[in-house]
Amino acid sequence: MAPFHLLFPVSVLAGFVGAMSGLGGGVVLIPALTLLGVDIKHAIAVSILCIIATSCGSASAYVRNHIPNLKVGMFLEMFTVLGALTGASVTLVISPQPLYIAFGLVLLGSWLALLLAGRQSWHDGPQDSMSRWLELEGSYPDDAVGQTIHYKGRRAYLGAPAMLGAGIIAGLLGIGAGAVKVLIHDLVMGLPPKVSTTTSNLIIGVTALAGTSVYLAAGLINLGLAAPVILGVVLGAFIGTRLLVRLTNQAVRRFFLFVLLILAAEMIARGIRGA
Repeated sequence: MAPFHLLFPVSVLAGFVGAMSGLGGGVVLIPALTLLGVDIKHAIAVSILCIIATSCGSASAYVRNHIPNLKVGMFLEMFTVLGALTGASVTLVISPQPLYIAFGLVLLGSWLALLLAGRQSWHDGPQDSMSRWLELEGSYPDDAVGQTIHYKGRRAYLGAPAMLGAGIIAGLLGIGAGAVKVLIHDLVMGLPPKVSTTTSNLIIGVTALAGTSVYLAAGLINLGLAAPVILGVVLGAFIGTRLLVRLTNQAVRRFFLFVLLILAAEMIARGIRGA
């Protein structure tokens, strides 16, 4: 097992990236653990366990600041949990390496779509009847601009099946699939970037809990490895949340675009190496 002085700083970085971008931190943690000699399936199992810590460490601060949309989160969690159970079960019987390339290409396409969207107004467009019935609207105080932002979520009928797919990816690869979740919130459901990121952090924890149950039952979670990693992840998530609430929506979007591009390149590279 890798020494504490290597695991801890890597875990702090993973928690910071997870909280700032809504990715869950696995994008940093899994490659780092494998470079330190951890088997890929054990790395995935530990990563998805630590995603729970990332979500708890960041979502609690976000909820206190009234940024996440709890109704959106609770509605979509039903689909991500089912997907995570499915994806984790598949990981136990097949190698996930071929899927890294496909996932990386999907993220690259998503990055391009989000980049081309530019500063498209997230509050444009009418709210459909299903989203209105589910009451998927809200507001939050934006400290960066000094005003309360009001918004209305839409296209819940598309967000639900898309989140099922995101849950499968999360359980399969142990990375939280926060990139996909944020994009669904942003491009499909029309939520502001801060709401997208913080609600993603909320959903990630519940999704990871479902996937963790499968890996725990299979004996893939090394608690000795997980303990120092969880400590670092929680600290990194705490630092990330303190910074995010002070940034503008445009800054959060730019940070997310940067991390998404790095994630796409890293996934494709790992898939090719694995092949």
